[in-house]
Order: sequence, then C-alpha cells, then structure tokens
Amino acid sequence: MKIAIASGKGGTGKTTLSTNLAVYLAEKESVVLTDLDVEEPNSGLFINGELTHHENKYKMVPQWKSDSCTLCGNCREVCNFHAIVQLVDQIMVFPQLCHSCYACSELCPTDSLPMVPEKMGELREFQADKLTFIESKLDVGQEQAVPLIAQTLRYVDENYSEVMLKIYDSPPGTSCPVIEATKDADLVILITEPTPFGLHDLKLAVETMQELKKRFVVIINRYGIGNDDVVDYCDGENIPIIVKIPNSKAIAERYSRGELLYLVVPEFRAELDKLIGFIDTLNRETEQ
Repeated sequence: MKIAIASGKGGTGKTTLSTNLAVYLAEKESVVLTDLDVEEPNSGLFINGELTHHENKYKMVPQWKSDSCTLCGNCREVCNFHAIVQLVDQIMVFPQLCHSCYACSELCPTDSLPMVPEKMGELREFQADKLTFIESKLDVGQEQAVPLIAQTLRYVDENYSEVMLKIYDSPPGTSCPVIEATKDADLVILITEPTPFGLHDLKLAVETMQELKKRFVVIINRYGIGNDDVVDYCDGENIPIIVKIPNSKAIAERYSRGELLYLVVPEFRAELDKLIGFIDTLNRETEQ
C-alpha cells in the first residue's frame, strides 16, 4: 500500500504524522518513508538512521550547437514552455524553464540541440532497523520539483517493490508537485486544522483528489482550536474524519525539540492507533 500524506497548505502537520506513523509501524514491519517535499525536506530531522546511499539526480536539457544550426526556428516554435529563444544569430536555452520533453531536440532537422544532463538535486537513503528513509533535495536555483519527485518515486519502486507499506510525505498545496506525489497512491490522507485557512485549503485539496479520483480521508490536527467548520464541511460532503489530534502544548514542545511524539505523548499515540487500525482494515479489504 502506498499512502500519501498531503494537505492544502503548509504547517498542518504532514511531517509530524508521516514520521511518527512510519517509525511506529516499523516497530513490527518493514516500512519505506519518503520525503517528497523536495524543496524543503525536513522528515530527516526526526529520523535517526545510517546513511546507506547517496546519489546526484539529473534532468536532461538541450545544449545548442552553433556550428550545425541553420536558425530555422523550429525549436522555438515547438517549445511549449518558452525555454528557447531565437535571436538574430543564436539560440538561447533557459534550463530552468525546460521540462525535458525532448521536442526541440528530436524535431531539430540538423541535430543542433542534443540533450545533456544537468544536476538538479540529490537523493539520500537511510536505514534504521526496519525503517528505510529516503529523501530528495532540490538544488538551490532549480525551478521545478516535479522531475526530482518523479525520479525519487521511481527509485522507491525499483528498489523496494517488495515492501508492502510505503509512506510519502508530500509537498503542501495543490499544484503540480502534489499531483506528482499522490497520483499513484492507494490512499491519500489530507491533514488539516480547524481554522478558516485550514478549511479553505482543505476544500482545494479535496477538489484536487476528486479530480484525480483518489481515495482520501481527513485528519484534523490541533483539534480544539478554531471552530467546527471543518467537521461540518466533511460531514456535509461525506468525507470520513478518521483521527482528531488534540491541540496540546506538550506536542508543540516535543515537536520543536525534534522528538517523536508517539513515544512520549499518550493522547497522540492513541490517535495514531486509530489511524493504524483504519489502515489495517483497508489492507484486509484490499486483500479480499
């Protein structure tokens, strides 16, 4: 089962839930936790593991060869992302805008735009008993998260196909990185908070998951602040709320110190047990 933990906005508790759920489950079975928030990965702050693998990740971008180019303009016309500009006597390539679609290179009549690798980030893998933790981080100045997320997911599938439970700490929001991180998930957990901002962005996340036709549920974090608008919305839309994590000073203090909450906060562990029970039920339904 692939479980993506997402939200419509940042700061709702995705990393808190992802890390605690993964480490708790790894006490009994093999789990792969992957941090797909490649622009700001922080799951590693809560995982104590041994670095077992490190590699640079690359994307392919065109490189202009002036000696063979006839300045026909075909590359500029076929690029949908404005990554190529034609001047009077040269072609300019903007790698930050390139989506590696190969159109300019493949359709160039003089083969003047060969694709070459450009480093976009790095991937690191850690091992802690039954928990495998994988994180990718985009290089400073790189504009696109999607290619690195896609390569990270491919790495997990190719190397850990036998592991039955994979947890993805997804990027915030509802844009392309979130869609890439959740598109192959069997279950998406949307974590929100009971505030007007939380409800607004939850609605956007729900619409996104409905468009992707993903199975999803809701978890409310910091339950007890704000109002009941999130609960009323989910009830009205028949969206299951499976866990309500209470607003707690103890949780905030432990989290700020980089501690795993389920080990030291009983009320948090009780809610996590509910989530694990739901996942177990879903697994049995899938097997049948």
